[in-house]
Amino acid sequence: MLTSPLRTSFHTIALILFVVHQGIFSTTILAQTKHSPVIEAMKAEMQRTMTDLKTEPNPPYFVSYAITETQYVTLTASFGKIVLEDSNRTRTLDVEVRVGNYDLDNKRQIRGTNFEMGGFSRGTSIPLDDDAASIRTAIWAATDRQYKAAAERYLKVVSNRAVKVKEEDSSGDFSKEKPASYSEPLQKLVINTEVWRERLRRLSEIFNNDPKIYTGDVYLRAEVIHRYFVNSEGTVIQTSDPYVRVFAQGRTKADDGMSLPLFRSYFAFTADSLPSEGIMQKEISEMTVLLAKLRTAPLMETYSGPAILSGEASGVFFHEIFGHRIEGHRQKDVNSSQTFKNLVGERILPEFIDVVFDPAERSLAGQNLAGYFKFDDEGVQGQKVTTVKNGVFREFLMSRSPIDQMPNSNGHGRRQAGFSVVARQSNLMVKAAKTVPFDTLRSLLRAECKRQGKEYGLYFVEIQGGFTFTNRTMPNAFNVLPLLVYKIFTDSRPDEIVRGVDLIGTPLTTFKQISAAGNDMGVFNGVCGAESGGVPVSASSPSLLVNVIEAQKKAKSQAKPPILGFPDEAKKTN
Repeated sequence: MLTSPLRTSFHTIALILFVVHQGIFSTTILAQTKHSPVIEAMKAEMQRTMTDLKTEPNPPYFVSYAITETQYVTLTASFGKIVLEDSNRTRTLDVEVRVGNYDLDNKRQIRGTNFEMGGFSRGTSIPLDDDAASIRTAIWAATDRQYKAAAERYLKVVSNRAVKVKEEDSSGDFSKEKPASYSEPLQKLVINTEVWRERLRRLSEIFNNDPKIYTGDVYLRAEVIHRYFVNSEGTVIQTSDPYVRVFAQGRTKADDGMSLPLFRSYFAFTADSLPSEGIMQKEISEMTVLLAKLRTAPLMETYSGPAILSGEASGVFFHEIFGHRIEGHRQKDVNSSQTFKNLVGERILPEFIDVVFDPAERSLAGQNLAGYFKFDDEGVQGQKVTTVKNGVFREFLMSRSPIDQMPNSNGHGRRQAGFSVVARQSNLMVKAAKTVPFDTLRSLLRAECKRQGKEYGLYFVEIQGGFTFTNRTMPNAFNVLPLLVYKIFTDSRPDEIVRGVDLIGTPLTTFKQISAAGNDMGVFNGVCGAESGGVPVSASSPSLLVNVIEAQKKAKSQAKPPILGFPDEAKKTN
């Protein structure tokens, strides 16, 4: 599931070579600086662990240590006043221990149980000081717990395999990957909080222009995340990444009780790369006008027919109905629907459509991309993956959990600190080889409406997010949550804003209905939540014409708008 900005799914450079571990492996080092004391402590404890546990009846064949250090500042202003200010620094340790071998280990799904592929929170808070002894003590304690649990579970895996039918997927449990070494300087959190306090006050004060807007918040989060990773194969990774997000939220209420939110979100790697205050002011002002229109807009009825999805809406659409279904680990989960497992080499989209996931892309269409990363959370360099080429499905997004025909990772093993790694999305990009201007797309929509005998088509402009179900025990539907939708009439009537509509359907049926693409590009940055927690992603696409979509009525509150009006004196002093 994708949310904005923070959402759950049901789903200079030197090149050198080096030799590591017991075998001879060569790999590329993309950048090299002096390792931090944290990395040195992790390496020392790794060597001790692998040496001392060799004598156990079931010694680990693989161990990894990951430490995620986050330093952040958050500020929130509401209707012109600061209501929240917070700053903190945390370190979370994740230890993975594998017992058995690459073909069969303790991570294999125990069939007959649910949620085996999930990654429940298991991270450990560790000292913030760069003291080797205290860091090693924390790693030692966590490793002991994880090893005991892994050894016990491995015996259950062996027993389960003996009494169950042969697995549909014959692949092993862990892929063999070349070790990597990468180290970059640790960046500092740079944000002028005094300047941003005043800016957020001014921006949020714009919501005071409408006394029927009941939520008028502007939120800032600036953070730097240091990631340290060491594994027993010889991989050593140290990265440091800054992120800045600004999120504006306005909410009003219709007379029938329906809550009506709108959002504006901005993402960049540095504060200087965000849009200017003037641009934000303009867009928040436009938001207040749209909220007033939505309050009195007619309620949308159930609909099936042609629609245009804006680039942003199309990106979220593909994230939900396609992206989650091509995450590799789902293809070996016996509880998953495995929608595309047997469709490799088959046409699933129009010939003019490609779908690419590329974590190495930092920006697109003038916007930074939240799904950018250098190495995934298993120490594998992020790779460009063309999942669909000329409409034909080619491959899955892979972590180090192999599947039939795809024995290796392509650098998409991801997690939130404290969760287990699974295959996840990065920067999704829908690319169209054949496009038309947006006005032509509107004309094509009207023509399709006339052909189907429809009075109007729909235009989905803004999307809050969405969710999808990928489990085979329930209908494999998706639900994308629009915020701003218009009717486009076949005659000369102007477009009409409507409210209360959700975009629903099933993946394969909906894909067949895409008929044209615009020459624009929309970008959605957000956080996607699934089994391995929330990870930052982006979804980009041109506007798309879909010949048939389904829309249903949105659930709404039964509570009336506030009985008393906004306090006049409070409104003046704000």
